[in-house]
Amino acid sequence: MCARPVQGAWLFRTRHLILDWASGWGTHLLNKRKLLKKVLAGSKNIRFAEVVSLVEAFGFHLSRVSGSHHIFVHPDVPELLNLQEVSGQAKPYQIQQWLRLVERYNLRMED
Repeated sequence: MCARPVQGAWLFRTRHLILDWASGWGTHLLNKRKLLKKVLAGSKNIRFAEVVSLVEAFGFHLSRVSGSHHIFVHPDVPELLNLQEVSGQAKPYQIQQWLRLVERYNLRMED
């Protein structure tokens, strides 16, 4: 039965997404400004849902998902932003790429 491991992985991921959605997808104990300070301090321990929350606070929105690649777009930025989730965490180099986009295009956090 080759389908069982795949089905189990799908079910685990689905439960994970439902739990994130039910908790407000990115609504965590840290507010966005504190989270931004944590990111700017260079922390590599950032949850994927927290990064998504921050990215959306800066005006990006999810355009599509291709495998593990979550592609975000911004109306004022001609470049795409790719974020990947690995064991619930965001990849640090992709967070740095996002920060460079924020700086390059002088983006501000929306309230």
